[in-house]
Amino acid sequence: MPETTPETHVIQYRAAEQLLAARDPRGALKLLESVVSAFPEKTSVRLLRARAFFLSAQLRAAEEEFQLVLEREPDNSFAHFALGRTLQRTGREDEALRHFRLAAALDPRPDFWEAARFGDRAA
Repeated sequence: MPETTPETHVIQYRAAEQLLAARDPRGALKLLESVVSAFPEKTSVRLLRARAFFLSAQLRAAEEEFQLVLEREPDNSFAHFALGRTLQRTGREDEALRHFRLAAALDPRPDFWEAARFGDRAA
């Protein structure tokens, strides 16, 4: 088996990004295994893995990864939004709304703002 180098991990990370873009989250997860093992502290790697878990409907694993990202970067608006989507898919609407609102407060993107339902009396 060939020796892995930091360059190999960068290539695997970039290939995993491409696989996610091509809607192959399971392929991305396979590539990310060694990258996460080599660089467990890298938040960008964890965020990409969380997205792959989400897109492959491994919601518990996605939730855990998004939570880890938020422990490291509590102001990561995308991680809040993605965690909200994950929680929403598991039927935990109240918890999801909290993260949607945090995402919108950190970054008032239209999709974050819409998910946060500010001004919605039912929310």
